[in-house]
Amino acid sequence: MSPRPLSPTLWASPQLAPAALPGLAEAGVRRIISNRPDHEDPGQPTAAEMEAAAKEAGLSFLWIPVSGMPAPDQVQAVAEALVDGQPTVLFCRSGMRSAAIWAMSERSKGADEEDLRTAAAAAGYDLSRLPL
Repeated sequence: MSPRPLSPTLWASPQLAPAALPGLAEAGVRRIISNRPDHEDPGQPTAAEMEAAAKEAGLSFLWIPVSGMPAPDQVQAVAEALVDGQPTVLFCRSGMRSAAIWAMSERSKGADEEDLRTAAAAAGYDLSRLPL
């Protein structure tokens, strides 16, 4: 699956393969944020493997693993990372946690919750039950 747009410079994605990162870099992405804990599923690439692939592709990489509902410090870390507006792909198993932590980080900066839900829904992520 391809990353799905949440904003003009931000996409959420299901698990990325290391081999996909050069193509994302060629498309203009500058940063990858992994919201996936290591060893969540057998055979998934680890954060260290993804970081190495990102660096090889010329991308910056952040690992902010989320299990369940994002914690306030995780939301803050994403908010701080995205403040510069660099084209970024966030990923997790399905993209849902990444869409959720993005919405929560934007809400913490004052974004309208319905606008966030609408943007997520347009990307295929239902945040209607998420407390923003």
